[in-house]
Amino acid sequence: MRKFSLAYILGAGLLLSSCADLDQTSISSIDKNNFYQSKEDIETAINGIYEEVTVGGMYGLYNNQSIYLNDLQTDYVFAGAQTNSAHIREVANFAIQPTNQFVSAAWQYHYTTINRANVVIDKLNAASWLNEQSKQNYINEARFMRALMYFELVRYFGGVPLILHDGEGEGAPRNTIDEVYEQIVLDFSAAENLPANYTTLDSKASSLAASALLSKVYLVWAQTSSEQGKANQEAYYQKAIAYADKVISSGKYHLFDKFIDNWSVDKKNGPEHIFTVEHDYRLKSNTTGHCTFATNWSNTEPVLLATSDRYYKEMDPNDQRRDGSWAKRLYNPNTGEDFIFTIPRFRKYIDSLNYANPATSGNIAGRSTNTIIIRYAEVLLIKAEAENELNGPTAAAYDAINQIRRRAYWSPYNNYQNQPTDGTELELTGLTKESFREALRHERWNEFILEGQRWYDLTRWHILVKHVKENTPATQPLKIQNVSKRNYYLPLPQDQIQLNPNLEQNWGYSGETGDGPYGTEFE
Repeated sequence: MRKFSLAYILGAGLLLSSCADLDQTSISSIDKNNFYQSKEDIETAINGIYEEVTVGGMYGLYNNQSIYLNDLQTDYVFAGAQTNSAHIREVANFAIQPTNQFVSAAWQYHYTTINRANVVIDKLNAASWLNEQSKQNYINEARFMRALMYFELVRYFGGVPLILHDGEGEGAPRNTIDEVYEQIVLDFSAAENLPANYTTLDSKASSLAASALLSKVYLVWAQTSSEQGKANQEAYYQKAIAYADKVISSGKYHLFDKFIDNWSVDKKNGPEHIFTVEHDYRLKSNTTGHCTFATNWSNTEPVLLATSDRYYKEMDPNDQRRDGSWAKRLYNPNTGEDFIFTIPRFRKYIDSLNYANPATSGNIAGRSTNTIIIRYAEVLLIKAEAENELNGPTAAAYDAINQIRRRAYWSPYNNYQNQPTDGTELELTGLTKESFREALRHERWNEFILEGQRWYDLTRWHILVKHVKENTPATQPLKIQNVSKRNYYLPLPQDQIQLNPNLEQNWGYSGETGDGPYGTEFE
């Protein structure tokens, strides 16, 4: 992996390639100063922003990177025997270093995407030939993607340099966490002005996708230890609820009856999908979750594997999320029989419609399965969580979380409402604020297995170290031994710090010990 300075990334020109789903023009390089002469030019540049989040192979933002950094850095995923990368093992064992390739790639690709958005915004602001409505729509689409990139960056690294114009960035210091969140809110709020009929694709920015992500931004911001996060916690929870209600009341989205349909390659642009990243093995090499099924129908350990079969066993067999998230047994088209795995494979990225196709060599896990950035189930859980944190378990909180539970225990094959096998009630009632919080966290765990959510959740709840130490199986001693409060953020890439002396490394990655800036509320 080549190393890139922030200045180089932010000054880079646009490099685009074709993407049929977005009607993107195939271009090898663009002179940004002589480009923007037509709507076709603008749309090509806009599609170049989307394309950047799927390049980079296994290090790409929404190829495998989001899973490696957000699920491998937990108790339930480890680097299996097929792993030959020291960088993957660093992440898996909470031994990540500033020289780690995933860290460098995360910085590189986020800022390259940001710069592509900045170029579009700057050029269109100067495009007098374009009518104002079209200009604002294109700008707001670019701002949506810029906001998404900064939302990822601030959760990965904390405060990062805010670069809002092409050509800026060299020697830029880190902005505060609150300053980054303020810009995220400004950009997503602008994107809410996109017309309701702007797109029919969930892989392109939309007004309601911006609203959904604003609900998540305010929920997370309310739980940071930043000055504004602490001072405005109640107000931010209220905003999280308001934006979630905007999505819910629109009537545009609903839950799939069949949980696994969220990852079926023939169910894209489904009723639960709000914003996704497109993957298609026939068009390009981007992929997600590929290494979860790299050893096919065998018990040879793939690169990413569950640390224990207990996670599968602990899920209720009447909960359709168990078999939608874990493949304990899987039909093998080569033998005509089911194969039973000792340790269940992660199910969501196994493309069961295509893995039996001889042209695919039997292994195309994740290569056509879209990466889900936010879906309707999460909006419901955001509302439930914010309601409970603000007011305790209100009727609105129960209604939101029980929609998730009813779908979980619904049998889509015989249209029957199952109940939990342990005799407990399907719908939650009568809980305290604390017990509702625990129930909510348990639902998020069951709902978002291997969706690039878990590390984000454990860090925003300030329970990362405690959870990993208490829940990691003894077969993974390095996870238990190494996890510490430094793992609440990633290190800044070492090459960036060398190139920019105004960047300060995150605490814990230069030999510091103790608790550092993390108070007693961090466990």
